[in-house]
Amino acid sequence: MADRGGPMLTPEEVLARHSSGPKTGVFTDGSCDGNPGPGGWGFVWVEDDEIRTQSHGADPQTTNNRMELRALIEAYKTLPEDAEVTVYSDSQLCVKTINEWAAGWERRGWKRKTGPIKNLELVQELYALAGRHPRVRLEWIRAHDGSRWNEYADALATTYLRG
Repeated sequence: MADRGGPMLTPEEVLARHSSGPKTGVFTDGSCDGNPGPGGWGFVWVEDDEIRTQSHGADPQTTNNRMELRALIEAYKTLPEDAEVTVYSDSQLCVKTINEWAAGWERRGWKRKTGPIKNLELVQELYALAGRHPRVRLEWIRAHDGSRWNEYADALATTYLRG
């Protein structure tokens, strides 16, 4: 796992320690201990600094990007199709994949000019879910900068490491 810039906090410790950042939105994160290795994902949907729903899961053998995509997929599955909310991910790769690249890949038969699309089945699933949520915005948020709910999503994604 990449250097996390500090101790791994539980969700409860995050709430006690952090208060900055957006107060409304869906925050997602994926994690991997080694890459590949065991991994986890998590998301939390908050409105006015109150948790509306949250979830997390793990995979015994995966990659960080797969867990980032899985967190987004599970978050979108939770949202009603008429939801008007911002979904935050600290994975620039995932955000650019959905917001910039996937439309062109789809037009070209899910092909890239530079080679195969990694994690294609997850990219396709997420892109389809994003298309069914026209009022949901997907935005990048900086990782590990003290943003309360992004740190909380990280804590959910690393639950598998704490047992």
